[in-house]
Amino acid sequence: MRLEPITWERLTEAVADRLLETEAADGGPWLRVAVDGAPAAGTGAAAGALADALRLRGRSVLVVGADGFLRPASLRYEHGREDPDTYYVGWFDTGALWREVFGPLEPGGSGRVLPDLWDPVTDRATRSPHRELPPGGVLVLHGPLLFGHWFPFDLTLHLRLSAGALHRRTDEAQRWTLPAFERYEREVDPVKAAELVVRADDPRHPAWNAPWGSA
Repeated sequence: MRLEPITWERLTEAVADRLLETEAADGGPWLRVAVDGAPAAGTGAAAGALADALRLRGRSVLVVGADGFLRPASLRYEHGREDPDTYYVGWFDTGALWREVFGPLEPGGSGRVLPDLWDPVTDRATRSPHRELPPGGVLVLHGPLLFGHWFPFDLTLHLRLSAGALHRRTDEAQRWTLPAFERYEREVDPVKAAELVVRADDPRHPAWNAPWGSA
């Protein structure tokens, strides 16, 4: 894949402009965007910057982190605290994401999205109130391992780290998760799954695949 250097600011502006021209694939009034990548890639910062750019363009935005939809510790740690296979298939409550995030944004849905469900620190439900996303609004879901679940995204962005960069930038205490991302590469191939790919090995100098032409 050919990648072109770009700044984060230009990249964010290009994605925001693209979304202004995008219609939901299911004909509904909401757009759903994925910012996929390992925690070390900084998906939360990228999602937040995109949300700010969209708000400046007059769009309502709700940013949701996949880490707010973890399963209870009894399920996450069923096979030990550092089992990469469980991290890959059992840490994130994809059913709850379907029910509480994507379901309300289907055509005819209420638009009332639950922004998070489970607090991993207290290991209890967050009890956060629902947030209403008005018609024309944009959901930005960020986090790891987002592809391969048939989530109905209208635009997909993957922040890619090489194996070396992923190892260097992942906190030592979390390096046990690295085999899960190797499996994700093999089984899902997020580079092919995503419309927009950003190489983020050096966070100061990103590069993208320029799917809509150079920004």
